[in-house]
Amino acid sequence: MSVGREQILTAAIRHLNEDPTASMAELAEAVGISRATLHRHFSSRDELMVALGHRALAEWEQAQEAAGVAVGAASTDPEVIRRVLDALLGRLIEVADAYGFGLTDHAMAVHPDLLRRSDELEEREVALFAAAQRAGMLRADLPPRWISNAVFGLLVAVRESLRRGEVARRDVRHLLTTTFFQGAAGDGGRA
Repeated sequence: MSVGREQILTAAIRHLNEDPTASMAELAEAVGISRATLHRHFSSRDELMVALGHRALAEWEQAQEAAGVAVGAASTDPEVIRRVLDALLGRLIEVADAYGFGLTDHAMAVHPDLLRRSDELEEREVALFAAAQRAGMLRADLPPRWISNAVFGLLVAVRESLRRGEVARRDVRHLLTTTFFQGAAGDGGRA
């Protein structure tokens, strides 16, 4: 049975979420192929990680589109912005859960194409956070990029908490959204 590139990527994602430092030999074994076969598809671990990075960024973009980030960023209506923020956070949980290993992987953090695309996607969210600040929903004294970085930190917490079994999967969305909205609330968290 021939294993294709997509099957390799899917199996690698599963294994890397369990063991983010897995070697090419370990990934080949997890996929059920030889190391030579893996190297025919990806010449190095970095090349594999970059391919996974592109896939993760596509998922991130789809999460933003499904949540309506552009609509929320252009809105002045707090209800619209709140719905978009809530939907975005929920969808980002799914992306972080699926591609959690990539949140802290060095290859993904330094590759120029991945960095450029990541910056573009982050800018969309920064615009949404700025709109939420203008609508009085988030603290105006925090730079919008700080809020973006805080969300990233919360997603790392989601990934680690799930990976270690410290929280139930069914509780993650509530934990993330309440931490976000109460920690960045316009009233300083005195909800």
